[in-house]
Amino acid sequence: MRPIDLHTHSNRSDGSYTPTELVDYAVAKGLAAVALTDHDTIDGLSEALLHAKALTQAGEDSVEVIPGIEFSTEYEKKDVHIVGLYIAYDAPAFRAKLQEFVDSRTGRNVRMCQNLQSAGIDITFEKLQARNPGAVITRAHYASYLLEDGYVKSRPDAFAQYLGDHTKYFVPREKVTPQQAISLILGAGGIPVLAHPPLYHMGSDRLDKLVSSLKEAGLMGIEALYCSYTNQDERDMRRLADRYDLLLSGGSDFHGANKPGLDLGTGYGKLFVPEEFLEKIKDKLKKRSNL
Repeated sequence: MRPIDLHTHSNRSDGSYTPTELVDYAVAKGLAAVALTDHDTIDGLSEALLHAKALTQAGEDSVEVIPGIEFSTEYEKKDVHIVGLYIAYDAPAFRAKLQEFVDSRTGRNVRMCQNLQSAGIDITFEKLQARNPGAVITRAHYASYLLEDGYVKSRPDAFAQYLGDHTKYFVPREKVTPQQAISLILGAGGIPVLAHPPLYHMGSDRLDKLVSSLKEAGLMGIEALYCSYTNQDERDMRRLADRYDLLLSGGSDFHGANKPGLDLGTGYGKLFVPEEFLEKIKDKLKKRSNL
């Protein structure tokens, strides 16, 4: 059984690979399937899907590309991420809602740049966009800008001085709730998955409460395998999946050079997400379409 990777990023959000490069790397790694789940954007999906199709038509090795997204949401002042798999990303209502997110992010980025200008930094939102064409601008892009232009000596230094939540230059994002993200994904025909729950450091009771409430909202899956999980993390996630009848998912959270040492498909070396996970997700999709 070949491996799959259901959580990856391209340079359309905060990864370093183009969607085409990501597909080629997935083929080189021998993956059966790869989900492109960029943060709050679908801009790289068409490129990835078309490239995989072109490889198949040319008789070359290819990979199944799963159209996805990763929504950044907030729950009780905690960042909580919801991955959507097999989304109908061209659905007009879905695209309209995403455009609202884009407009909100643009306003936030303009304010962030203005704050950094007050610290003597020569930065504008237009300059960030020019250096990162087509990308959803995140704090990772700000850190690269500050490092490349000599304002800081390292990425951690950039966050400590200018980009961290508790600095005076930071502007918080306008976030949706996990329930809203789930609703959007379901509306686009997708499978909503709770991403990497152990990273939220909630404690078992609080996490159980979150999963219970999200299940009521339509949550269908949970990441049982992830690049940084311990054996205990995996056991805990599988128990939650059993308790709430959730599909198992998993992925590396690959970002290319922006997360050094973390590789596609294998994470930090030991990750293996079996193709069996995907078969069960597809079975669920078929059952939904027959309802």
